[in-house]
Amino acid sequence: MSVPATTVIPPLADELDIVIPTIRNLDFLEQWRSFFQPYHLIIVQDGDPTKTIRVPEGFDYELYNRNDINRILGPKASCISFKDSACRCFGFLVSKKKYIFTIDDDCFVAKDPSGQEINALAQHIHNLLTPATPFFFNTLYDPYREGADFVRGYPFSLREGVTTAISHGLWLNIPDYDAPTQLVKPLERNTRYVDAVMTIPKGTLFPMCGMNLGFHRELIGPAMYFGLMGDGQPIGRYDDMWAGWCAKVICDHLGLGVKTGLPYIWHSKASNPFVNLKKEYKGIYWQEEIIPFFQSVVLPKECTTPQKCYVELSKLVKEKLGSVDPYFEKLSGEMVTWIDAWNELNPSTDGTEVAAVKKTDGAPKKK
Repeated sequence: MSVPATTVIPPLADELDIVIPTIRNLDFLEQWRSFFQPYHLIIVQDGDPTKTIRVPEGFDYELYNRNDINRILGPKASCISFKDSACRCFGFLVSKKKYIFTIDDDCFVAKDPSGQEINALAQHIHNLLTPATPFFFNTLYDPYREGADFVRGYPFSLREGVTTAISHGLWLNIPDYDAPTQLVKPLERNTRYVDAVMTIPKGTLFPMCGMNLGFHRELIGPAMYFGLMGDGQPIGRYDDMWAGWCAKVICDHLGLGVKTGLPYIWHSKASNPFVNLKKEYKGIYWQEEIIPFFQSVVLPKECTTPQKCYVELSKLVKEKLGSVDPYFEKLSGEMVTWIDAWNELNPSTDGTEVAAVKKTDGAPKKK
């Protein structure tokens, strides 16, 4: 007697969108097919909107180009960058799912030291569905991982953890270096596979990379604005870092967690360091004032939702960074435009609902 085959439903198949910014055919999806095909893709086409982007057959996707962005957002389209991967945040805006995974089109499936292919999406999902521990560092890293736990001396009152809002993955092969480091180390490749996930402590900033990133859209999506970069702007390649600094400050304020470490992807292509230097050079100077700004930010207790936090943060950007360069006054205004666009396209994600999600979301407590 034959036994019917059991259909395995991937985790969060109906609750997660994969967002991909691109200017080229998405042949790279063939390598990700077994991992990505059960999920819905949102493709944000940058550059020439008349160019046809080829997507391999069998994927469920929607594709937006600049004409679509202008049509959907109207005057608010000014907040979406052009000719820069920062355009990916438009996908966050139009998604209706609870979670987002975003990846660049030059990122492929990596292998762990045993030679097994790494399902990066599955690891991000695990990171997001298990708690984070931002208030006290566990020296065995992620205590919710199989084979690990809280070490002696870890306060029992903090072992429940908090909801994880962001899962930040890493890269083998081409490391995510800035232009000066690329120029000094043109042949350097990352071959170190560190089998660890850790929570970034409260009060600690980090340089977020958007090429391998998962997050809880309902809890932190409004803060995942990748800023004004690229065409017509004085800076580039700081889009994901800007979003990371803003989101980390807001996660700390709202009591949410941010993890970094696994999963790894294989970053295949090094960008031109001379082109990168032209994009980055102002940011390299500015970040020496930007970082102390974010380190000193204190949001008022009345800011109980990511939207309220982000609007308040936009005011502080204008007040404290406006003297650094007029760009920050413009950026501050577009941060508000972004929130207006978010609320317009996501009217159900008001403060009450987000607060309720925060209270009930997360994995079972560690025993």
